[in-house]
Amino acid sequence: MTVVEYPENLTPWATPGYLDRTPWHSVDVGSMDSMYCFIEIPKGSKYKYELHKPTGLVMVDRVLHSAVHYPANYGFIPRTYCDDDDPLDILILGQESVFPGTLMQAKPIGVMTMIDNKERDDKIIAVHADDPEFNHFQDIDDLPPHKLKELRRFFTDYKALEYEGRMVTVEKFSGAKIARSVILEAVDLYVKTFLKEEDQIEVPVPPVD
Repeated sequence: MTVVEYPENLTPWATPGYLDRTPWHSVDVGSMDSMYCFIEIPKGSKYKYELHKPTGLVMVDRVLHSAVHYPANYGFIPRTYCDDDDPLDILILGQESVFPGTLMQAKPIGVMTMIDNKERDDKIIAVHADDPEFNHFQDIDDLPPHKLKELRRFFTDYKALEYEGRMVTVEKFSGAKIARSVILEAVDLYVKTFLKEEDQIEVPVPPVD
């Protein structure tokens, strides 16, 4: 079994002056096992909050039309970028909900791959690194099977009444190794998209067996 060594700090650069000083660009993620993540939506919320990118404030985007609530604290990993022009989404499992605009340290244990409106959408599944009830989980297979059913059901249903005919399907859940590769790929794409050539660093993206 190949042992993968991850960078001690995933995003070690200072925020350059040509980027907005918002949570997306200015928060140093830190280490893989204790990443700083920005929470937009608290667990149990029916409101969908999101980062207002020009200002860094949190805004109400919409209210969920279906009779469902977010099953975990939900937000994004700073200094990442994906094909949907947004940072990489993350769900952080823990005992309590937190306020929108809060930084949480999280440990990735898996990734949920969805198809939303015919486009791939990855969501990292993580546990709150400081929560003793959850931080012992190492991989998505350690979670109770019903928790994965809850996550799948929420994302299958949460847009059903709002967008008629829009198909959202959860294709699969993958473990921690693949999740960490997805994170590094998103950091690498961020570096290549937002940093000037002289500021770019090499991001080691390990191959997935």
